[in-house]
Amino acid sequence: MFTDLPLLSLVVWLPIIGGFLVLALGNNSDHAARRLALMVSLVTFMVSLPLWTGFDSSTAAMQFQERASWIPTFNVYYHLGVDGLSMPLILLTTFTVVLVVIAGWEVIQNKPGQYMAAFLIMEGFMNGVFASLDAMLFYVFWEAMLIPMFLIIGIWGGPRRVYATIKFFLYTFLGSVFMLVALIYMFWQSDSFAILDFHALKLTLNAQILIFIAFLLAFAVKVPMWPVHTWLPDAHVEAPTGGSVILAAIMLKIGGYGFLRFSLPIAPDAAHTLDWLIIAMSLIAVVYIGFVALVQSDMKKLIAYSSIAHMGFVTLGFFIIFTILENTGGTSGAVLGIEGGMVQMVSHGFISGAMFLGVGVMYDRVHSREIGAYGGVVHTMPKFAGFFVLFAMANSGLPGTSGFVGEFMVILASFKANFWYAFLAATTLILGAAYTLWMVKRVIYGPVANENVAALEDLNSREFLIMAILAVAVLALGVYPAPLTEVMHASVENLVQHIAVSKLP
Repeated sequence: MFTDLPLLSLVVWLPIIGGFLVLALGNNSDHAARRLALMVSLVTFMVSLPLWTGFDSSTAAMQFQERASWIPTFNVYYHLGVDGLSMPLILLTTFTVVLVVIAGWEVIQNKPGQYMAAFLIMEGFMNGVFASLDAMLFYVFWEAMLIPMFLIIGIWGGPRRVYATIKFFLYTFLGSVFMLVALIYMFWQSDSFAILDFHALKLTLNAQILIFIAFLLAFAVKVPMWPVHTWLPDAHVEAPTGGSVILAAIMLKIGGYGFLRFSLPIAPDAAHTLDWLIIAMSLIAVVYIGFVALVQSDMKKLIAYSSIAHMGFVTLGFFIIFTILENTGGTSGAVLGIEGGMVQMVSHGFISGAMFLGVGVMYDRVHSREIGAYGGVVHTMPKFAGFFVLFAMANSGLPGTSGFVGEFMVILASFKANFWYAFLAATTLILGAAYTLWMVKRVIYGPVANENVAALEDLNSREFLIMAILAVAVLALGVYPAPLTEVMHASVENLVQHIAVSKLP
């Protein structure tokens, strides 16, 4: 029944229209704005659920497609559709925005309607990125989502918010310019902006390499990969809690998604030629950034660097596939690597969102993110401490939590490629535990450090609800990841088979 509705248009435009309705309420109706924002986010999430329940996991074909002419002169269409790679990320987006709206309910007192409207509008743009099957439509949504995040950090951020917003905007925008050039080139080659038409192009190796580098500049900044990662810690530290959650849980995943939708299927031979570069950048992120996280004194900065290290697993899983295909001659190991990267993206969305929300809970009470400002929190906030330790364990890759599944799959796949890839990747199990548990030891355990900690109050019902929902998500994916891997399996297998065949003319 629901599959007859334009579900993708609804998940794209419902939050955007809802966001403008929230804005229309003005600053004199804060309570009404909050309630409307929550209602819109909940309805959007409910509308996205039939994408999962009605999804046919036996096929790699695009589903729930909608197509209408947009700019006929250039063969640009309003074309939406999802497969097993994009549908889980849309659900992750709609799920996360509900939690962000609830998390900001009492905390945001300065223009709360505008704050929540920005998240709703950005939600629509991000869903548009994941659902677009037309490259120009993808690019419009890709650039448009920068604007709400720019405003969220710039208006509700910390003391250095202007510096952080400009750095965030310049890094992400400049990378996107190269992507636009690549899209225009492929339009002239195919007389179409359809992404699936781009997949069928037979390009020379030199053309593929230039296109791959153009996409790399756009997607590497978004992930972000070393060495173009420096904007992320600044953006996280200055962003309000909700902004940090969306940055870590959703926006970083858009870079990973871009590699799967554009770089690998359009320029597979170039990706094969340059896979050593991406693997090196990924392993540096896992190892070097892990050490950088270890010396941080700001909790948000530590979790931000942790995100860069964990996203290194994602890109490693995506690009070791060429070595696996050469070594084994079969596709199962390559499928395992990409599926591991996808599971890691979804898992990291839950865990990083939970960690940033946890820091936000403490910041709302003490107004400090410094690890040294805390100590003995377990004595005054036992419920919060229980949740925070669970999420910290998941961030360390504890078996039984979602943090273990994706990393384990990528490490297994890495063994099929090269022992040293697996060895270096596995160091995250030591480094991740080191920086995460050392933070927990200093913040949560020990004697009560000062009067601020002694005066802390435990989670209220709103905060408990958010933490409990995320705890269930982290444990459910950790114990039983099969539903997620099943919906993406056909799409991943199809992608690997597409990559395994040379696209050179």
